[in-house]
Amino acid sequence: MAEETLTLHQPLYLRIIAKIISYIFHTLFIPIYIFLWLTLRFPFEFAGISPTGLMLRKISVFWITAFFPAFSVFLLWRLKFIDSIFLKTQKERIVPYIIIMIFYWWMWYLSRNFSDQPEVLKFFFLGIFYATVPSLILNNFFKISMHAIGVGAALTFVVLTCFYYQLYLGADIAIITLITGIVCTARFIVSDHTNLDVYSGLIVGALCQVIAYWVAM
Repeated sequence: MAEETLTLHQPLYLRIIAKIISYIFHTLFIPIYIFLWLTLRFPFEFAGISPTGLMLRKISVFWITAFFPAFSVFLLWRLKFIDSIFLKTQKERIVPYIIIMIFYWWMWYLSRNFSDQPEVLKFFFLGIFYATVPSLILNNFFKISMHAIGVGAALTFVVLTCFYYQLYLGADIAIITLITGIVCTARFIVSDHTNLDVYSGLIVGALCQVIAYWVAM
């Protein structure tokens, strides 16, 4: 109750900014952000793909990990299976979690056969697929934050990628850490998430990336 009161008492401009941040860094956009980051930081890993092919690969990642899951939620809403596309209750999140799980598994399955992109993508896609499993289970007990899962996975992936390539990308780690903090703060401001919801989301996202790294690499 105290947390809800705190959220309501935030200035309007702050709530607007927090909502915009929540949209920009929605969980469904994290995979394409990670893919774009890899193309910028490790362009040599995509040397075997033509510019047109790389653009098509970006589009396919976006469609499979963001557009189709989001469109599925939209259809659920239009068919009256859920009351809101914002998935405000735990019950409304059950089917979307399953749908996202299927698309993330498909993305990982496809990535196993790609030899013209970074190997680290295999464990990233496997990690986000893993994350949907405990998230679905924990959703039965509390409303674990999807945003926190996404940024927790992204932050851990960047760190593990540095280990894999034996590079120190201090600026990148600092930026993604800052983004993680901003996104989690935004969720406290514009949602009814508790500390447990957000911190458990961070742990699930991070831990599943570590497990996927051990399994896939």
